[in-house]
This record gives sequence, structure tokens and C-alpha cells, in this order.
Amino acid sequence: MAFQWPTWSAIAPTLVLGLTAMLLFVVDSIWPDSTNRGLLSGIATVGSVVALGITGWFLSASTGEEAITMYNGALVVDTMSLFFVLIFTSVTALVTVASYDYLRDHSYQAEYYALVMLAATGMTLMASANSLAVVFVSLELASLPSYALVAILKQNRGSVEAGLKYFLIGALSSAIFAYGISLVYGVTGSLRLSQVASVLAGSGWDGVSGVLGVGVLMVLGGFAFKTASVPFHFWAPEAYEGAPAPISAFLSSASKAAGFAVMFRVFTTAFPFEAVAATVDWVLVFQILAVVTMTLGNLAAATQDKVKRMLAYSSIGHAGYALIGLAALYGPNANNEWVMGGAMVHLLVYGFMNTGAFLFIGLVEHWELGRTFEDYNGLAKQAPVACVAMTAFMFSLAGLPPFAGFMSKYVLFAGAVGAGFWWLAALGAANSALSLFYYSRVVKAMWIEDPSGEFEMESRPVGLYAAIVAAAIMTVALLPVFGPATKEAFAAAAALFA
Repeated sequence: MAFQWPTWSAIAPTLVLGLTAMLLFVVDSIWPDSTNRGLLSGIATVGSVVALGITGWFLSASTGEEAITMYNGALVVDTMSLFFVLIFTSVTALVTVASYDYLRDHSYQAEYYALVMLAATGMTLMASANSLAVVFVSLELASLPSYALVAILKQNRGSVEAGLKYFLIGALSSAIFAYGISLVYGVTGSLRLSQVASVLAGSGWDGVSGVLGVGVLMVLGGFAFKTASVPFHFWAPEAYEGAPAPISAFLSSASKAAGFAVMFRVFTTAFPFEAVAATVDWVLVFQILAVVTMTLGNLAAATQDKVKRMLAYSSIGHAGYALIGLAALYGPNANNEWVMGGAMVHLLVYGFMNTGAFLFIGLVEHWELGRTFEDYNGLAKQAPVACVAMTAFMFSLAGLPPFAGFMSKYVLFAGAVGAGFWWLAALGAANSALSLFYYSRVVKAMWIEDPSGEFEMESRPVGLYAAIVAAAIMTVALLPVFGPATKEAFAAAAALFA
């Protein structure tokens, strides 16, 4: 008889990340004053890579083709959840490697890595959440460590202030989200996504349609906060600018993808459009959010004079692109799998190129060169390898060929056109053209402008360089494997509409 793995082994990546966090707590309790950067970063990186390897193995073995449900359906492991866990673990590994150098002179290093692991654990649970209760708990597990990570630079006033603002706005959004869940439960009598959909497919709830509509909109607001979508984006520029650069990369890439993962599942599974369209047209709401988010994000990014803040607003713009995955659903040509798959593959590519861009800023902060565009003048003469990588990130984020960012935007916009929402694709393309202006400012400063002053690179931090180069290699390497990656994304999207 062939050996059968137990059902709970399907969440092995989540368990590995959680156990890694516990191990870091044990190390910290034994050596509370330890500054052994190699040990702490190594434990976190090994845990991330092991979780990444298990996820890749599951995907290659088609583990998620038939959804695996656990705990009476509260958790589900399918192709979509594994696809997003691949993003989370990849970004986490890059962040832990880069943090080896970035945290060189900082305290609370064990706590830092443990919090990163706990946040990543929450993100993997968000991708598998199949109950509104699990959605809320996993979202809080991802959010609470994030508040502390933003404010972990205790001697930096900007970091502490950013963490406080992030916490206060996050607490408000959590309250709105929880109240929305309670309203949905009051109407349907269930928290499991499939059971909520079953109730809404009937007619017994029509008398409380207004309550349901308010509940759905409040749930949407909670997700909009997590993805930094307008008008729930106010925390993002402050948090990304004040946080350590690796944490900015972590939040703007992995945390944003986690928000989209759970948003995709909840709205396609629990709130069937045909059943609730007369009460709340959430597709129209997402169309408005997508247009406003991508436009405001790019316009604000174009007016910034600090590179890190520019990337913060840029990440808001990319949230608008990803929102097309929900905004272009149920169109006249019913191209749902293509549209949703395009949004997922864009989030995969975005995870590497955006993480790499923020880690490059971390490298500049490590050298204490400054924050403005002018501070980057002539940097390529001193650090050509890192600047080549940053150039690839900038052009890929702008969507220029032949980089992977062009391919992912092409698939996403083509899906929107195919679904009949050509105007969404046109606005996305126009915003991408606008983004080229401010992304090219970084490239121009590094390669064309003369240095504004004399500076010397005191060191070549191995961890930061390794993470930046790895992210650049993945940004380029995704081109030859873009077909298989897109296939997996489409399979993940198909799992939602099965």
C-alpha cells in the first residue's frame, strides 16, 4: 500500500514558517542580547527557503489541482493558495537575506526576524482561508507583526511615527472589517465562504438586502486597506518611508499580494455576482477603485522628490493594476480566468521587481547617501552591478519590453480587453506611460547625471547585494519561464471559478 500523507501536511509551508518564528523566539530567550547576525538571519532564511521549496514541490506535483479542505472547510489548499504562498516565501527569503547587512548596528534583531516569520505565516493562512473567521484571524496575524516591524527602529522618529499611524489606521480598518463580517453572518448565518454563497443563491435573504450590501462594502473596505487601495491608502506612503527598507519591500510586495489573494477568493466564492448584483454591484465598485487607485498613485508618484516615497506611491498605482483582476470580471465576453490569471501573474512579477527596488534603496541607506533623486547622481560609477539591477527593476515596473513587467501587464490588459473592458486596459496603459517618467528619473540620475558631491563606498554589503542581484535575476529569468508561470496563474484562477 502506497504511503498517504496526512491531510494537514498540505499546509506544511505555513507550519515551517510558524516553527521558524518559534525557533527564533527560543534563541532569543536563551541569548537575549545576541547580535549574531549570521545565526539569526540564517535561521530565518533557511525557514523561508524550506517553505519555498515545499511550495514549489507541491506545485510541480499538481498537489492543488484537487482542492484539499481542512478543519471542516475553514482552510483550503489549492493551486491559487500555493501560487500566492510561492510569492510570499520568495519575498520573505529576499528580505531576510538583505536584513543581514541592514540590521548590522540595530537592536532587537531576533524579534525582527521572528516578526517577519509570523507575518509571513499569517499571509500564507490568508491565501488558504475559506472562512470569514479565518480570514480575519489570519489578516490580524499578518498585520500585528507588521505594525511592530514598521516602528522597530526605536531611535528613528520617522519609523516610530509611521508605525503609530499604521497601527491606528489598521485598527480602524480591522474594526470596519469585523463589523462587515458580522453583518454578512447576520444575513447568511454562516462564515464559510461556500455556505455564504449557497444562502445568497436563494431568496430567503431578500428582506435584509440592505444589511448585506453594507456588510459587503465594509468587507471590501478592510481588503482595500490591506492592499493600499484608494481611498484607504493614506497609511502606505508614511509606513513605507518610515520603515526599514527591507520591511518596506516586504509590506509593499508580500503583504499586498496577501490582501489580493484573500480578496480574490472571498469575492469570487462567497459573494456570487449574479446573486448579489441587484443589492451591491461590487464589480462596478472595483472598477471605480481600480481607476482611481492607479491614477492617483501614479500622479502622486510623479510629484515626489524622494525615491523611497516615489516607490511608495508607485506601489499604490500597481494595486490599481491588480484590481483589474476583479474590475473586469463578468464582462460581456466572460473572460474571467484570463483576467484573474493576469492579475495573479502580475503580482508574481511585481513581487520580485518591487522587492528588488526597495532593497536597492536599503543599499543606498546603508551607504548613507541620501533620499532624493539628486543623491543618486553618478551612483553607477561606484556601484555598477547594483545600478544595472535597479535599472532592470525600474524599466520592468514601468512595463517596458523585454522585461517581465511588460509581459505581465500585457497579459492583464489583454484579458481586460478580451472581457470587453477595453477602457480599463487603456487607462492602465496610459498610467504605465506616465510611470515611465518618474521611473526613468532614477535611471537618469544613476547613469547620466554627474555626482553632486564626493562620496566613497565604505563596503559592499554581501547580504543586500545578494538579495538585489537575486531579485534582478528572477525579474529577467521570468521571461523564459513566463509561459509556465502564466499557465499556473490561469490554473489558479480556474480553481476559483470551478
